[in-house]
Amino acid sequence: MSPGVPQRPLRAIQQIQIGTVANTEDQARDTLSRLVSAGFEAIELNGFMTRPTPLLVRALTRFAGMPVGSGGRLEWPRLIAESGLSVAALHEDLGAIESDPGTVVVRADVLGTGNIVVTGMHRFDYGDEASVERLARRLDAAGRLLAGDGIRLHYHNHTAEFRRPMSGRTAFETLVDQTDPAVLGFELDCFWAATAGVDLLALLDKMGERIRLLHITDRGSRLTGPTMTPIVKVDTVELGAGNMPVDAIIAWATAQRVEAVILETHKNWIDGSPLRSAEVSAVALRRLLPS
Repeated sequence: MSPGVPQRPLRAIQQIQIGTVANTEDQARDTLSRLVSAGFEAIELNGFMTRPTPLLVRALTRFAGMPVGSGGRLEWPRLIAESGLSVAALHEDLGAIESDPGTVVVRADVLGTGNIVVTGMHRFDYGDEASVERLARRLDAAGRLLAGDGIRLHYHNHTAEFRRPMSGRTAFETLVDQTDPAVLGFELDCFWAATAGVDLLALLDKMGERIRLLHITDRGSRLTGPTMTPIVKVDTVELGAGNMPVDAIIAWATAQRVEAVILETHKNWIDGSPLRSAEVSAVALRRLLPS
């Protein structure tokens, strides 16, 4: 970045959005090229999508509405390097970090990223305070394991962290308060926080520098014409097509010098195409994060 030009977040995209259009090397290369042409500067990768993905994992993610495709056998470090994109972060499993941090560090180094992200826990009771406190200690310990090699650990939320138990304290609040800012950052997913009913802009202001990476999509409906009832189901939509305060979110991210604003949608794409959806959202990203 040129001297005197204010730092701004990178325009990035999550790999899971393009999984179904990156099944072969030629398809992946074309997809990455179109992302660069649309103005994306970085991609966030998922560890399990950069290695051969077990059939069970592909089935589970498809069932959850997040199909990942079959591109795990491709040489992603080479494809990313050829594309010109940088790697904003790498998602990895907490258990893998704990059991073999050296391998995780090597993977990050090969991809040229200093950020590892844990994306929540499966089969976990976020309403149990003792369990959440143990998770906070595990995240701190894992963060210290990676910090020695210059890697920063981040925690990525969904909706479960914002469940309001009888005690009145959410798991997210516990994770923020009981982890060390020196070793654990947060990758806030704005869509899931808003879906959980959180006052998103107030949360961003409260979190401040704890957030170094930001996930964003818009939230609304693509329906046109009359409806049978006044209640319309909402879903992810392209940036600017919904009711999320996208401009304010990205203005906050810019002021805080967040490293990357990362687009992620799993379904409900315009024209049924994840790549076309990304290109449409990129128009808003280029406007709000100009070169």
